[in-house]
Amino acid sequence: MAGGITDTGELYSPYVGLVYMFNLIVGTGALTMPKAFATAGWLVSLILLMFLGFMSYMTTTFVVEAMAAANAQLRWKRMEKRKDDEDEDSSSGVSDSDVLLQDGYERAETRPILSVQRRGSANIFEITERVEMGQMASMFFNKVGVNLFYFCIIIYLYGDLAIYAAAVPVSLMQVTCSVTGNHSCSVEDSTKYNDTDKCWGPIRRIDAYRLYLAAFTLLLGPFTFFNVQKTKYLQIMTSLMRWIAFILMIILALIRISRGQAEGHPSMAQLSGIRNLFGVCVYSFMCQHSLPSLITPISKKKHINKLVLLDYILILAFYSLLSFTAIYCFRNDTLMDMYTLNFTNCEIISVAFIRYFLGLFPVFTISTNFPIIAVTLRNNWKTLFHREGGTYPWVVDRIVFPAITLIPPVLVAFCTHDLESLVGITGAYAGNGIQYLIPAFLAYCSRKDTQLVFGSGTVNKHLSPFRHSFWIVFVLIWGFSCFIFVTANIVLSESKL
Repeated sequence: MAGGITDTGELYSPYVGLVYMFNLIVGTGALTMPKAFATAGWLVSLILLMFLGFMSYMTTTFVVEAMAAANAQLRWKRMEKRKDDEDEDSSSGVSDSDVLLQDGYERAETRPILSVQRRGSANIFEITERVEMGQMASMFFNKVGVNLFYFCIIIYLYGDLAIYAAAVPVSLMQVTCSVTGNHSCSVEDSTKYNDTDKCWGPIRRIDAYRLYLAAFTLLLGPFTFFNVQKTKYLQIMTSLMRWIAFILMIILALIRISRGQAEGHPSMAQLSGIRNLFGVCVYSFMCQHSLPSLITPISKKKHINKLVLLDYILILAFYSLLSFTAIYCFRNDTLMDMYTLNFTNCEIISVAFIRYFLGLFPVFTISTNFPIIAVTLRNNWKTLFHREGGTYPWVVDRIVFPAITLIPPVLVAFCTHDLESLVGITGAYAGNGIQYLIPAFLAYCSRKDTQLVFGSGTVNKHLSPFRHSFWIVFVLIWGFSCFIFVTANIVLSESKL
């Protein structure tokens, strides 16, 4: 079930963990960032990107702290159970000499540890067991909090699937319509188009998009009804393709700028674009929900917060480089929702293989992630409605849950392929909850429970550098303020139409 304790997996060094975290964070959201930068202005975008990166780092340390507290509580419960079992054995007719022998061999391994733990030993807070966020929510939140957590993660995963379901058909439509049309080498025509423009004969672009969406659903949708597992080799392949694509785009943009072919003249600030930029940035720094599977296998966690900080600095620099080269290389009105599509015409790239590789890059990488996210969402639905000792009928388990997982995001993708808005809304609402509110509540509740169980003098060895309660209050105020700001912005924008 989702949210239970799972196998930790093979251990790896802190620097390997740093690379894994970088690959996890730098994903699809980065491809929508250049257009968000262009619509909000470069100065506003840079300031907001730096601030949201800082906020994401802070809440990441909150999650790590909560993971350590959860590990400590699990150890404590096992030790208490072992102690109770030993006390039962002692009261069931075991002689004093037997008790002394047992103390010499077994109790020496438990009782001294228990007495030390009551004084707050750092060892009990070692992160050795993988405790997922759902498990932590069950440990530290009340019933209402647990349900709200699952509601938030489910909405976020729905948004993720809708983005993926739209991104693949959009990429296929753009590449194939450019190839078969009469404007494959025109920058204007390949980046500015209407859904009603012709693609193949009488087939319009929007028709081609929906045909690709139907094919995508038929090919990958059935995986939602089964269990799938991401293999190590698939991870390596997608990570390699991601790095090649991102580096190619940065280099090609820099070459055009150095040759004087840059067309971009970005403004410093456009407040109307902040809403989407906020959602894109939140989405692009998202990693909190996957931290348990990422942090737990790291062999040495002594300086984990410093390594995470280094990762965030590198990611911030990478996002800035990608976005600034994009907004100065291309005009604002020619930047695509999916940045890779700006490189699908031969006036920018003369090598056909590179054009098709970049144009189809989202197809390869996103298609491998879609079934995994779908299964994760399906399992969270099962966990939300699960009752202790109960089982689901076969039809509900194998048909209903997969169907309610797959159908809504496909319907959303059928209605719109505006990736910037999809990413913006997903990040601004569900992403806001997962990245800010849930980690802040986890930190607060885990600290409260730790003091209750181990005493007020206990110090969590993985305590966040932002240990003062002010930071938790600040994150909560920021998170709720973002909800209000984004909602008000959407309402005001709609009222002007």
